[in-house]
Amino acid sequence: MPVSRKCQYAVRAVFELAKRYGEGPVKIQQLATAQAIPLQFLEGILSELKQAGFLASLRGRKGGYSLNRLPSEVTFGEVVRFVEGPLSAVDCVTESTAPTCPLAAACVFLPVWQEAEAAVSRVYNGITYQDLLDRAERRRAAGALEYVI
Repeated sequence: MPVSRKCQYAVRAVFELAKRYGEGPVKIQQLATAQAIPLQFLEGILSELKQAGFLASLRGRKGGYSLNRLPSEVTFGEVVRFVEGPLSAVDCVTESTAPTCPLAAACVFLPVWQEAEAAVSRVYNGITYQDLLDRAERRRAAGALEYVI
């Protein structure tokens, strides 16, 4: 199940706001530049994330967007599900459509789809934005050259 470009932009925008958590509102242009997101797409995504309660915004010269919760309280899965909807690869895994399948009672594939959804959910829901920040810091530290004279 491919993740849409919109979703990729959303998780990157939230990541950038997590990096700047506690520093005050971040301007849209700064977010777009830092995460290589086209400005015209970012504006709509940020508006949707704000309406969903992930972000806060402040208008004016010193305005911008900020993360509404601590990075340790926001999971990657929450953002992905908000943008993409259910994480299932097929419709029959969701409870709302499962009863409509004529093969549901004897479907040999259903457990496979359910296991796949559970695995993806476990990974996505097990990672907070603080975890991602920690990973980024470890990567940065590992890549930093150390010069000794």
